[in-house]
Amino acid sequence: MSPSLPLPFLFTVAVALTSPVASHFSSSTSSPLPESAPSLSDWRSARATYYAASNPRDAVGGACGYGDLVKAGYGMATVGLSEALFERGQICGACFQLRCVEDLRWCIPGTSIIVTVTNFCAPNYGFTADGGGRCNPPNKHFVLPIEAFEKIAIWKAGNMPVQYRRIKCRKEGGVRYTISGYGIYLSVLISNVAGAGDVSAVKIKGSRTGWLSMGRNWGQNWHINADLNNQALSFEVTSSDGVTITSYNVAPKNWNFGQTFEGKQFES
Repeated sequence: MSPSLPLPFLFTVAVALTSPVASHFSSSTSSPLPESAPSLSDWRSARATYYAASNPRDAVGGACGYGDLVKAGYGMATVGLSEALFERGQICGACFQLRCVEDLRWCIPGTSIIVTVTNFCAPNYGFTADGGGRCNPPNKHFVLPIEAFEKIAIWKAGNMPVQYRRIKCRKEGGVRYTISGYGIYLSVLISNVAGAGDVSAVKIKGSRTGWLSMGRNWGQNWHINADLNNQALSFEVTSSDGVTITSYNVAPKNWNFGQTFEGKQFES
């Protein structure tokens, strides 16, 4: 079985289909949307293809910066978006529901999947948008792991028409903060975000500072230059729908680079 899409893009390869976090596949024969995942938009048209990992045990970080998707809690319930949808990475962490439409030969009736944005499908300007450049503007295109694609369509379908809508993300546990950097340079990966899923603003506070605004580095990696060593760290996170949560003393004063901490969670 080979990928149905030329590979001029970045992809995330995860090592398992399931994970301890509820970034999950969903199938429904009665209601197209689980009650636990309220819709944030109407159904819209797009197309979807799949990729198959050359080595299923590889764990390659994608354009959103989540790294190993199993450790980050996303498993294979993930998707890469074309440029028309990716919003330069600001949409990383958002959740979509997809269903196969229009092709009774390949669609699996009554099914849908819920996936989290973890990657980017880059344009290939060696092809036209309707002649092989599937992720070229203005195409709205979803690239799925084959394990996800096969939940809604037979793999031979290849480039399938689908419908999609934005939904609230449902996650288990709190928002996760993974701290990296060196010296006074601090980078924080924010993951496992429920609700809107994507983060639009972050502030950090040391036990000896006021609130300091962080800048987006790439995807959901946020950074700041500030001496916050030997201080307990608090975070204020605002999602794209304007909801803000504040988690105090998420990291103790003896935190170290490379550690991950968990704070409050958005409502889903």
